[in-house]
Amino acid sequence: MRDQAEKLRWLARNLKDRVESEITGSPRTTRVLAVTSGKGGVGKTNFTLNLGLALLEYGQRVVLLDADMGLANIDVVLGMVPKYNLYHVVNGERRLSEIIVEGPKGIRIIPGGSGIKELAALQPWQFEALMMDVHSLEGTADLLLIDTGAGVSSNVLNFLLTADEVVIITTPEPTALTDAYGLIKIVSRENPKSILRLVVNKVESDAEGMLVAHKLKIVTKKFLDVDLEFYGHIVRDSAVSEAVKKQQPFVLAYPNSPASVCIHNLAAKMCNQTVKKPVGLRAFFNNVASLFK
Repeated sequence: MRDQAEKLRWLARNLKDRVESEITGSPRTTRVLAVTSGKGGVGKTNFTLNLGLALLEYGQRVVLLDADMGLANIDVVLGMVPKYNLYHVVNGERRLSEIIVEGPKGIRIIPGGSGIKELAALQPWQFEALMMDVHSLEGTADLLLIDTGAGVSSNVLNFLLTADEVVIITTPEPTALTDAYGLIKIVSRENPKSILRLVVNKVESDAEGMLVAHKLKIVTKKFLDVDLEFYGHIVRDSAVSEAVKKQQPFVLAYPNSPASVCIHNLAAKMCNQTVKKPVGLRAFFNNVASLFK
């Protein structure tokens, strides 16, 4: 795995140089990607954080929005104690720019709030006000990664129905797959144009990851007429749990581990794939606002 990891980092440096050389005076449109799951415990938050860090190596300006309202914990994973969080924004005490904190490698994080009941069920005007503030990030970030809560609460759906892309995290466990299918069903019904991508976490082998994805793709196409894209998989790796105990991202604590290689493969795929032009944060805000009309 060491040779493969070093090759990926070399590719990242070259792609980063190429991207930076192509930047013009006009700001780039921010791509909004929501990461979600049908159930908790599948590794969604850890995936989002480590993917964001890997994308930095490819020249991407990344902002993480911890939107697991009321149960946010990206800051906990990093051992950080932010002074302010989304609670202060939705209550008008702080602007979004005032609560952003800088994490490892300069990644910018918008901390959510944990154990705060009010965040678990935002009023429409609060959610709309929050998105208006998010719009201020346009031009300062290439990618807004939103770590949503698990399940299908109104808070979660508001993010999923308006993002450029939705990445669904599951594991090979039957309960996780069943909940992932249910989530796909709801999102595709509410917004048939949603771009849905699948990541299978905690697989025992590459073959298992591809097999699980293949089965879910067949089912979603047959019964929902949804073209689910298989983004990739993350192998089960003890380095992940060891990094969590250290409150460090595994791509930094164990850069040559199998899980880190998988994350870098995904980051490379994201940067090199041809995607529909992002709508940007202005359109993202307008889409959110339309949900409450």
